Amino acid sequence: MHVWSTATPAVSTAWAAAEQACLAGLIEQLGEHDFAQGALHSLNKAVRAGSWSVYRLRPGRTPVLHCSAALGVPDTTRDCFAAYLGGLYRRDASFDLVRRQPGPPAPLVLRMAAQEAPSAEHREAIYTRHDVVERLSVAALEQDGSLLAVNLYRHGTQGAFDPLEQERLVRLAPLVMAGVRRHLALQARLAPPPGDAAAAVAPTHRQALQRRCPALTERELEVCERLLKGWSYDGIAADMSLSVATVKTYRARAFDRLGLHFRSELFALVQGAGH
Repeated sequence: MHVWSTATPAVSTAWAAAEQACLAGLIEQLGEHDFAQGALHSLNKAVRAGSWSVYRLRPGRTPVLHCSAALGVPDTTRDCFAAYLGGLYRRDASFDLVRRQPGPPAPLVLRMAAQEAPSAEHREAIYTRHDVVERLSVAALEQDGSLLAVNLYRHGTQGAFDPLEQERLVRLAPLVMAGVRRHLALQARLAPPPGDAAAAVAPTHRQALQRRCPALTERELEVCERLLKGWSYDGIAADMSLSVATVKTYRARAFDRLGLHFRSELFALVQGAGH
């Protein structure tokens, strides 16, 4: 594990163009519904990453995945997080240096190769199984005592991050962290009030499902919407803080109400509603 402080990063005008393009793109994505994908594309202008995730570690509580996306590789981020929620987070010491740093907490940049994973189980379940080579993270303690981590991953033939990318991220880290924090704050502010979850999802899909069967429950709708996004059962379970078995139960109930048997029929239903 390698760690860098971002309190006084070195200055180099040679990196200015890539850094400015990265930050300009990140700022444009703030508050957007597809922030995860757009922000990753912008980050790649300075630091090439196949995927990324933003999650929060909370004392005495389960972690929360705020967003994730992939670029040029299969998106396994939610499956990885599902494995992490399975108990790996309880034994993850890779962010301990962030928690122990003295004085006002500044973001730290941490670099961890697959072979440096906290345990053999962690390495197998996340890095080996999903072809992750290395993680480069920006992490900081928040005022509420939680730890916010912005993680960039390299996969397979992408190899490791090069020294220039590493140094760029050290320079960019405080601004990247500020941008992510701002997006999460905007997202929270724009979220619909409790009981108005329908306003937060694509209306065409939800309306098509509800027209087919008004009796669908909120949980059944939420599972169907994630299936339509191509998520796995593990990913849905992690996102909704449910067990995989419970997700499958909601899926079975929804399909029974809708008169469906296969996921392909679910796609056909909503696609037909758009014509």
